[in-house]
Amino acid sequence: MTRKKSSSALKIIPLGGLHEIGKNTCVFEYDDEIILLDAGLAFPSDGMHGVNIVLPDVTYLTENRHKIKGMIVTHGHEDHIGGIPFHLKNVEIPVIYGPRLAMALLYPKLEEAGVQNRTELRTVRPRDIVRLGRHFSVEYIRNTHSMADSFTVAITTPVGVVIHTGDFKIDHTPVDGENFDFQRLAEYGEKGVHCLLSDSTNSEVPGFTPSERSVYPNLDRVFANAPGRLMVTTFASSVHRLQIVLELAKKHGRLVATVGRSMLNVIAHARNLGYVKCEDSLFVPLHSVRSVPDEKLLILTTGSQGEPMSALTRIAKGEHRQIKIRKGDTVVFSANPIPGNTIAVVNTIDKLMMLGANVIYGKDKGIHVSGHGCQEDQKLMLALTRPKFFVPFHGEHRMLVKHSQTAQSMGVSPENMVVVQNGDVVELTKDSIGVADRVASGIELVDSSRSGMVEDKILKERQQLAEDGVVTVALAVNADGKLIDRPQLHLRGVVSAMEISQMRELVINTLKQSLSNNWFEYAKSNNTQVNWSGLKKDLECAVQQMLRRKLQGQPLLVFLMQTPEAGDIQDRSVEEKVEQKKELPIPKTPLGRRKRRSTAAKVAS
Repeated sequence: MTRKKSSSALKIIPLGGLHEIGKNTCVFEYDDEIILLDAGLAFPSDGMHGVNIVLPDVTYLTENRHKIKGMIVTHGHEDHIGGIPFHLKNVEIPVIYGPRLAMALLYPKLEEAGVQNRTELRTVRPRDIVRLGRHFSVEYIRNTHSMADSFTVAITTPVGVVIHTGDFKIDHTPVDGENFDFQRLAEYGEKGVHCLLSDSTNSEVPGFTPSERSVYPNLDRVFANAPGRLMVTTFASSVHRLQIVLELAKKHGRLVATVGRSMLNVIAHARNLGYVKCEDSLFVPLHSVRSVPDEKLLILTTGSQGEPMSALTRIAKGEHRQIKIRKGDTVVFSANPIPGNTIAVVNTIDKLMMLGANVIYGKDKGIHVSGHGCQEDQKLMLALTRPKFFVPFHGEHRMLVKHSQTAQSMGVSPENMVVVQNGDVVELTKDSIGVADRVASGIELVDSSRSGMVEDKILKERQQLAEDGVVTVALAVNADGKLIDRPQLHLRGVVSAMEISQMRELVINTLKQSLSNNWFEYAKSNNTQVNWSGLKKDLECAVQQMLRRKLQGQPLLVFLMQTPEAGDIQDRSVEEKVEQKKELPIPKTPLGRRKRRSTAAKVAS
């Protein structure tokens, strides 16, 4: 429902995480105060060439930076904390509260980005209450998820209590013994929860999500039956899964070598905080693995989603310096492919098998469980909190719709819930909920160098290069509007039935005709000077149209035109001029370049 804006309403503004998986970022605003809940990132799709990270558009935050009182973080997955270093370059956040593990993983990111002085990190424990500004207080309630130290939050506001579940599932036998705090949730439900914002990721899946402990016996059998070296790949952030793998390594007498920066980082922080418990003697340096008997070695590696630069992908391609697949190796994928990664994962599995490895993968093996609750988990959350209003969060549109249907089956009135998208301004009063407005939303793309944003124009050019190649045309025009020499034509990555000589003649004829038709107009447009920029634009458009017509595609056109304004062009050839214009080289074709695939494995499980 849509309603009129109210000055006494709580505004809930999702900037990311809806109609998608990833970049979870939400704004809570009341009067002149804003608090943020999480600030995550997502990973690029196949068409985002050269893009490393996808962030939400935070124009609304930069425009209202003076209102920001702080941030609350629910847990340490990349789709919840990965965007914070980038946003801190544009806005200051006075304080960030979050779990110990999440803050331990976040601080090095802030240091690397050079923004650690633009905020203060404060850790919280279960049932801690923090106050932000005059209008908000937040209680951290322990939940269970695929990542250790994860929380649901109860936000007390002037219009009532809003509970945001964060990512959750109902795990009655958590690996770390940190149980879901059902009692505290039920107490809030008894007092009255005004609105529930709930994780929708598995809303299409009936039943309960199995406990993380359920993978232990299945992995145990795999370990027992592996005759030689054993490699296990899983999400680096799945701390509970890592604990299980390390327990099994000790049980079966295997030493563990870890491969991959994120794996090393998470294990180090999780051990320091006590979420992973094992002796130092269990680990062996990667450079020493050759001295360990095959049946005594376990290699724990990143790459469960077929990420192009991950350790396992490089091992599968034979490109890893220290690890080569040998016949008799067993490789275990203790993870399911995230949508969009299936082809990359299958390709990696094929390569490993062709090298002689026994690869164990698939849902039927029982070696992976989700970190998100299914329908019965979601029903239990609704039953405990008994909200008056409901907003499904964190998921694609069909997931949000299905979750809203589940809420209706639990007694929430259809008039008391909204299915929203990024940028919608949800206004919540004591007796109503509705979408009252929209703010800027969308995505910002970070280059693989992480040094700058990739604008839409740049991304479109990269897509053109990848799909249709590039055509470079270089010409020189004298003061009378005549071609000085034959234009130079270069094609890279362009498929055409025509010979290059035929294409060159078409370009020459197009240029001559366009010059003949337009020279008088541009020569007389100013009493003292020729409008060279206007002429160049028209010539470029004419060549572009001809190429599209003849090639049945849209190659990127690099158009170089030398004019009398640029100096004495009659003493030098066009080739010499192009050579000397160092800023305008002939681009290389990107068609042979590997496509970057999504590495959403880092942010979901």
